[in-house]
Amino acid sequence: MRNVKLALRTLFRTPFVTIVAILSLALGIGANAAIYSLFDQILLRPLPVAQPDRLVNFVGPGPQYGSNSCNSAGDCDEVFSYPMFRDLQRANTAFSGIAGHFLFGVNVAMAGKTAINGRGVFVSGSYFPVLGVRPALGRLLTPNDDQTIGGHYVAVLSYDYWANQLGSDPNVVGKQLVVNGKSMTILGVAPEGFFGTTKGERPYVFVPITMRGVMNTGWTGYEDRQSYWIYLFGRLKPGATIEQGAASINAVYSHLINDTEASLQKGMSAKTLAQFKAKKLVLHDGRRGQSSMIKESRTPLLLLFSITAIVLLIACANIANLLLARAANRTMEMAVRLSLGATRRQLIGQVLTESVLLAILGGLVSVLVAHWTLVGITTMLPAQGVVDMQFRLSAPVLVFTALVSLATGLAFGIVPALQSTRPDLVTELRNNSGKLTGGRGAARFRTGLVTAQIALSMALLIAAGLFIESLRNVSRVDLGIKIDNVVSFAISPGKNAYDSARTAALYGRVEEQLTAIPGVSGVTSATVPLLANSNWGTSVSVEGFHKDLDTDAGSRFNAVGPNYFHVIGVPVIAGRDFSAADNANGLRVAIVNETFAKKFKLGMDAVGKRMSVGNDSLNITIVGLAKDSKYSQVKDKVPPLFVQPYRQLGRMDQMYFYIRSTLPTDQLLRAIPKAIKQLDANLPVERLRTLPQQVRDNVFLDRMISTLSAAFAVLATLLAAVGLYGVLAYSVAQRTREIGVRMALGATAGTVSRMVLRQVGMMTLIGAVIGIAGAIALGKGAQSLLYELKGWDPMVIALSAVLLALVALGAALIPALRASRIDPMQALRYE
Repeated sequence: MRNVKLALRTLFRTPFVTIVAILSLALGIGANAAIYSLFDQILLRPLPVAQPDRLVNFVGPGPQYGSNSCNSAGDCDEVFSYPMFRDLQRANTAFSGIAGHFLFGVNVAMAGKTAINGRGVFVSGSYFPVLGVRPALGRLLTPNDDQTIGGHYVAVLSYDYWANQLGSDPNVVGKQLVVNGKSMTILGVAPEGFFGTTKGERPYVFVPITMRGVMNTGWTGYEDRQSYWIYLFGRLKPGATIEQGAASINAVYSHLINDTEASLQKGMSAKTLAQFKAKKLVLHDGRRGQSSMIKESRTPLLLLFSITAIVLLIACANIANLLLARAANRTMEMAVRLSLGATRRQLIGQVLTESVLLAILGGLVSVLVAHWTLVGITTMLPAQGVVDMQFRLSAPVLVFTALVSLATGLAFGIVPALQSTRPDLVTELRNNSGKLTGGRGAARFRTGLVTAQIALSMALLIAAGLFIESLRNVSRVDLGIKIDNVVSFAISPGKNAYDSARTAALYGRVEEQLTAIPGVSGVTSATVPLLANSNWGTSVSVEGFHKDLDTDAGSRFNAVGPNYFHVIGVPVIAGRDFSAADNANGLRVAIVNETFAKKFKLGMDAVGKRMSVGNDSLNITIVGLAKDSKYSQVKDKVPPLFVQPYRQLGRMDQMYFYIRSTLPTDQLLRAIPKAIKQLDANLPVERLRTLPQQVRDNVFLDRMISTLSAAFAVLATLLAAVGLYGVLAYSVAQRTREIGVRMALGATAGTVSRMVLRQVGMMTLIGAVIGIAGAIALGKGAQSLLYELKGWDPMVIALSAVLLALVALGAALIPALRASRIDPMQALRYE
């Protein structure tokens, strides 16, 4: 305690310097804590279940003919058919249990209340037992709850839905819950903090997997071995390894593939069939659940974590230089203490106490910086991402912050502690009659620290420049769509028990209601939303295009409303747009894009040609050729695309509407929910936003990385400038007598200034060269995040070097001027 009191008095003897040091540390530690919060939540934190390290995820790579449905739980090679799931579940393997799940959209409400839109999860009866979770209320689903297809009208609520929407009603068990228009009996409530096994999703309700055909009216796929849609995971038996699990499950899987499913693969070439028969299951660590977010976020988060670590290193280097300068001023004090009987160990402990205390104070302030950083990150995320993620400082993050604070305190304090307590007392007592000295070794160390700061700053400036230039490239992408003055939203009548006839009639009334809004110039619709990371693909046959068994005949697809291309601003360069006459009673028609025409060798003569979907009937006539436009992702190449009128395709349970208007955007956003409420007060409006906002959400990761890397690079450069200024100012103070002698012997002010600037130039040059090498390595590692840009862009490197040189020059000006104005007579009396 005595050491702490003394340390506080010593630190606040120079309050300005101490406050600057605390703020520098707070910025470095806070940035790290904020990024670690995301890093921990997405990449590190295991599921809140029993023994999560015993869970493994199943992946079945290889040829997969048929239909597949995949979502944010993982890629499309990670889904299995329902019959395959049951076969694996029944087999005697190294797993104590195997479970399946699939996310789906829900409109959910207690009986008699207005529905809200959200997510649900179809889960097998083994889902909760395999995870080993316990209910917060009532009971969870068991294997007895999924035995009969379409026969189990029961559900389990998520804790968040129960707490936030139902007020933690303790009597909720046994009551009726309406899910997608179907009444379900509530069995219980999942435990607090459990959101399923897909990170980034917050489901409201868990429903038996055998109820998909009831929830998604018209879906039939339970007996189809070529309908892939279920994500699988299992729990290893006690003592079993993942290798043993893979061997035991593949013995069963290979048998099923070769004896049951190979004969179902029609149209496969011999080569592809051989690959199909050789398929093996691959098992992955399942402790963090199943989520595409984990794979997609790993590189960006590692990059941002590396950047913030560099910022912290620069901050630590600054504080080390500060403490070295302070140590040089205290050499007389330390020498006297040592001569009076204090041990070197005691003095080192005192100096380290000061540095650790400084770091702890910086750590406390860093909590605020981390909070503000997370708030800033939320402004760059899509609205749904903010809801699904937890942007707060959890206990692991606070522990991380404390450990980083302690480590930095020791890291930047140990060298000054050793330097200031070196035992050459006689020399120090004789030489400390007024001269500031820290020894040549300390001077070289300080110079090395500043050079390292410059190198790290150079690397961060180049990295930030690369990401900013990449974002500029993204912003200049020609979407092929006129996004201004367009608002979009979705409705899902299929989730409110609408049948086909009511759904079709509703869509027509919605179009009429929206068109009647004053200022609306066009209304259309689509089943696949624009630039929303949604895809619908299928195999096609096209007149005049020859294909064999291994020919890629795939195309993206959309089902749309009348005047679709006109409303979204995509020119139809040949033929016509769709009209209201393109309905179930009319000629089956389609419009294709330029990439489709090129792939299937139609050229500019596409209009009038025939095509078909999934067979060779050629029963669809192409009536239009549209210019290429982006489909799912802003950064993806334009895929081959054909669109059909949704009125010719039967049931569509969900539809996205696009409204072009001259109204102010906020006015139209308020008018749309009112218009839908007039048609059905219980039908939620989903994903209401402007089309420009949809585009921003589509590239949010580019914006977030560019913004954060630029902010951290600027912070690092400012810290490096402060460090450079401090070292130069201290160096000038140390060399006061030398400079006085030089000037007394005839050196001019310009000569002295150039001497200081030469020192700066050498440090900057060496640091810049090292930084460029580091930046090139960093750019190669981040190449996958750069759009149409190499990781070593010469222009970015040159501009970063110029900026760093200007910053270094600015930091050197005051010390150089101060050195040039030294009075030789006063300098000679300095000692």
